[in-house]
Amino acid sequence: MSATWRAYVVGTFDTKGEELGYVAGLLRDAGHAVTTVDVGTSDPDASTADVGPREVAGDDAFTGDRGRSVTAMSAALERWLPARQDVAGVLALGGSGGTAIVTPALQRLAVGVPKFVVSTVASGNVAPYVGSVDMTLMYSVTDVAGLNRISRRVLANAAHALGGAIGAPEPPASDKPALGLTMFGVTTPCVTAVTEAVSDRFDCLVFHATGTGGRAMEKLVDDRLIEAVVDVSTTEIADLVVGGIMAATEDRLGAIARTGVPWVGSVGALDMVNFGAPDTVPERFRGRTLYEHNAQVTLMRTTPDECRTAAGFLADKLNACPGPVRLVLPLGGVSALDAPGMPFADDEADAALFDTLRERFHQTDDHRLVESPHHVNDPEFAATVVAALEEIAGGRP
Repeated sequence: MSATWRAYVVGTFDTKGEELGYVAGLLRDAGHAVTTVDVGTSDPDASTADVGPREVAGDDAFTGDRGRSVTAMSAALERWLPARQDVAGVLALGGSGGTAIVTPALQRLAVGVPKFVVSTVASGNVAPYVGSVDMTLMYSVTDVAGLNRISRRVLANAAHALGGAIGAPEPPASDKPALGLTMFGVTTPCVTAVTEAVSDRFDCLVFHATGTGGRAMEKLVDDRLIEAVVDVSTTEIADLVVGGIMAATEDRLGAIARTGVPWVGSVGALDMVNFGAPDTVPERFRGRTLYEHNAQVTLMRTTPDECRTAAGFLADKLNACPGPVRLVLPLGGVSALDAPGMPFADDEADAALFDTLRERFHQTDDHRLVESPHHVNDPEFAATVVAALEEIAGGRP
């Protein structure tokens, strides 16, 4: 690693100074350049770090109210850290407050930049901390409250993990353009066929459309690491508008609008909303058409009204995209469960979905609606998607 690149050690030095100094020393002993960053809010003028709290946050984070100070410091670090030009990787330590301060900033760093957090909350629900990036949370076992026989070993493991990550040679990159694809279990044959058809020209990155999968793909689009998208499985939109557990955010397709990357997509698995085990399905949905996908996932068929809402969301988002768009409709069914004789076969709901898109999606020379008579998992439908990608990707392959 070049001397211009540095390992950043981040935390609240007012409460975790000993532990932060320990891991910084291990990294320096291993030959890495280190910058320590203090995000403490109790005594900013007494900091021993290379970068003090006021350098990160000015005076905004020192209000005397802990909650407001933590929020302000987190927002300041979220602006400050991504603006550094020499970040080889980051190691942060914290309890619940420290973890809340540092992780939003780590979510802003590009995928591929090593991000390690030793935290007391790492054994619980870590989704809000990790977001959609390649962050590693390591459970501290004991509190981050001094060095002892356990904490020394856990902290050393984290320091050496970061050192190994930033010291290792970067894997060779493919010279093919990166293509993002969304897949769900019930659209797997389609995405597999598309991937096989274009893998000689594209580096295919497939994302599981579970809510976080769509966000992860769009994070890479925002980071300019994906050059075209085949968004077959927009099912996360159904969970968003109905209230399922694998929901997109309101920013779904926002990265496509911000970057203008070529987008080919469909309505794969918009016939379903995801819940957990059967007893977790909300009471108001208990009389609906349900399908036990496995012991942990229960699927619910979307109604015509829900399909209209999901289609309106999708159309409005696509209308805001400045780049080339091809929306391909599988008139024969939108998932493996939406086919003749299958549990989610519902001509009325499918018609509501397709008709709303025909009405709401604005067609132009660059934005086109393509209708296929085939089922989403038929080979002929995959061939239509591939043809649409070849049309709008231009000379990218």
